Amino acid sequence: MNSTFRLAKNGEAFPLEEIPRHGLNDFLQTIIDATGRGWRVINLFGAPDGEELSLYAVLGARNEQQLGIMGTTVDGQLPSITDYVPQLHLFERELAEEWGVAAEEHPWFKPVRFVRSRLPGRDAWGRGPDEQILPCVTEFYRVNGDEIHEVAVGPVHAGIIEPGHFRFQCHGEKVFHLEIALGYQHRGVERALVGGPHGTTMYQVETVAGDTTIGHAQAHCMVREALGGTTVPERGEAIRGIALELERLANHAGDLGALAGDVGYLPTMSYCGRIRGDFLNMSAVICGSRFGRGTIRPGGTGFDIVPQQVAELQRRLAAARADLENAVGLLWQSSSVMARFEDTGRVRREDALELGLVGPAARACGIMRDVRSSFPFGIYRSTAWEPAIDHHGDVYARAMVRWLEARRSMEFIAALLDRLPPGECRAKDAHPRGGMMAVAMTEG
Repeated sequence: MNSTFRLAKNGEAFPLEEIPRHGLNDFLQTIIDATGRGWRVINLFGAPDGEELSLYAVLGARNEQQLGIMGTTVDGQLPSITDYVPQLHLFERELAEEWGVAAEEHPWFKPVRFVRSRLPGRDAWGRGPDEQILPCVTEFYRVNGDEIHEVAVGPVHAGIIEPGHFRFQCHGEKVFHLEIALGYQHRGVERALVGGPHGTTMYQVETVAGDTTIGHAQAHCMVREALGGTTVPERGEAIRGIALELERLANHAGDLGALAGDVGYLPTMSYCGRIRGDFLNMSAVICGSRFGRGTIRPGGTGFDIVPQQVAELQRRLAAARADLENAVGLLWQSSSVMARFEDTGRVRREDALELGLVGPAARACGIMRDVRSSFPFGIYRSTAWEPAIDHHGDVYARAMVRWLEARRSMEFIAALLDRLPPGECRAKDAHPRGGMMAVAMTEG
């Protein structure tokens, strides 16, 4: 711990009283200074503290595998620093939506989600309790000009994804601006978790997002285990790693197919849609659910992997790997696909850093951000994970990063299946201690 931050590791618990607290202006200036030195804002959130609202910032240290946490107290006004730290843009808007803290001089101040106000009094936009968002608040950004056209997509989509509205401002094939509106089916899961863990907590966590069941369950269990002082057995950590990478493989396969579909290349799109199902079915081999529900539980896993399942998973993984290599190989061999991927949607590394991008989008810009190596947890603490990196920042780079990561994940799963540690897969879950904080991150 130092005078500015309470330094912590991913998945570590510590007393709230150890978090340094600063005056609001010093708190905001520290964020500006830290991000200028390479730190990244991981979270900025409010928590009620008696009659006051405490504000906490969680930042990630660049290349140091540690987190920095600090706090302050805020009343109904918060000077916006989004102009200095663009990665705070949505955090500041959410604080206003959740707690009524108005971000003064925010460059695009509006709610994050299309939901009714849940605050007891008037909120930052003048809405009373349970009132809908005002039309002036939901006005979309527009680009003017005779040759500018606006394309509106959603919120109703084909398939089973959650509704979201996308508003494009275009000139020919060039997209000048995109604005995204979410929350049409906002369920209030965060508020439902308060006061827990309840009997329904794990099920709620698993349904935050259907394609990230394992990722959210892993992060939640890491927090509970840290607060309760529970140590997960080696076998449990290994099975969690297999489940996490299977979930990533399903998403990588699906998104590579979606990229192919976006440029009208149907062979890879069709093949990857089926191969995504193969990876989902591997999750079902472990726990009976294609989305992995029930796999991750506090203390370890809800299911073990017996020798017959190991053999079945190895057989299916080998077949899926061969199929995915053939399907994705068609992309790289198609000149029409490459003409649409290369130099399209390029994001500069400087812009990605300023926005705080993470995941494949950041790694496609040459930024070494991968929780498995930057803030290792679970099985990744004993693994020298090497992130897949590309430096071009375009659609081709993002597709290539996904493909390289898919290959790495398949190798990782195969190695774990060959050497699953012996013993139990789950330890007894201890009740979380009060007066503590824990921060957990996974590479979703």
